[in-house]
Amino acid sequence: MGVGSGPVYAAAVCAALAWLTLGREGDQRRARLLLAGGAVDSGDGEGGVSAWWERLSALVRRRGRREWLCVPVAVLVAVLAESLLPLIAGAVAVPLVGRRLRAGARRRECERRAGEVIALCGAVAGELRAGRQPGQALFAATGTGGLGAAEAEVMAAARFGGDVPEALRRASREPGADGLVGVAACWRVAVDGGAGLAAGLDRLEGALRAERHQRADLRAQLAGAWATVALLALLPVAGLLIGSALGAQPLRVLLHTPAGFGCLLAGGLLEGAGLWWAGRIVRRGEES
Repeated sequence: MGVGSGPVYAAAVCAALAWLTLGREGDQRRARLLLAGGAVDSGDGEGGVSAWWERLSALVRRRGRREWLCVPVAVLVAVLAESLLPLIAGAVAVPLVGRRLRAGARRRECERRAGEVIALCGAVAGELRAGRQPGQALFAATGTGGLGAAEAEVMAAARFGGDVPEALRRASREPGADGLVGVAACWRVAVDGGAGLAAGLDRLEGALRAERHQRADLRAQLAGAWATVALLALLPVAGLLIGSALGAQPLRVLLHTPAGFGCLLAGGLLEGAGLWWAGRIVRRGEES
């Protein structure tokens, strides 16, 4: 591909960055007019570059679409290498990175919800020891957030004499709320058999907390393995940077010569297979 294609790639860079930064510029401008009495920051002048970068970072964080940062990176590499292949790779990377980021967000949400269930057990047990009835104790402990979206259903069952254990079991189907199954069992035993609900919830809280600590210890032990996987993923990038620093022009060789393209294809397949295998080993260790 010739040198004359440089302006085309430069235009693509501008278009991608404008698409990322301007998204809802009209709404932002109207909001600034309302809040600042008509004064609108144009982003030009002193501190323009830093203000632009802060605006881009805030926009990406607010929209939660960090995977789209692959687009300007791919466009930049395409400009440097004068090839369309980085653009194709960037387009393929967007959904893959997005799926990985969403999986991480779901995992963090599950962990947060599990912590809320543990707090709910402790709060209900404390209210019961203070002399409240089970329904009143559950109402007083709702601030922990352990019931999630099913809070209204559980509260209605507790207030109007419904089946609270069944409502708790339905609430436990949400990600991270598995501990509510134990709360439902304790509630059923306490109501039907007259057993101490506070003591049962205390034991359940201790078991859930111990399981959570065990998972945290396991993740800490596997942190080194995940660091090794990340290092393996970054080694090819480091090699490209070293080759570029030495003036070997590795991107031009890989993307503009048949032998280089073959090496790129074979290396990419081997790299992907190695990362998948290493990640699979570490994930199986986490699951165990």
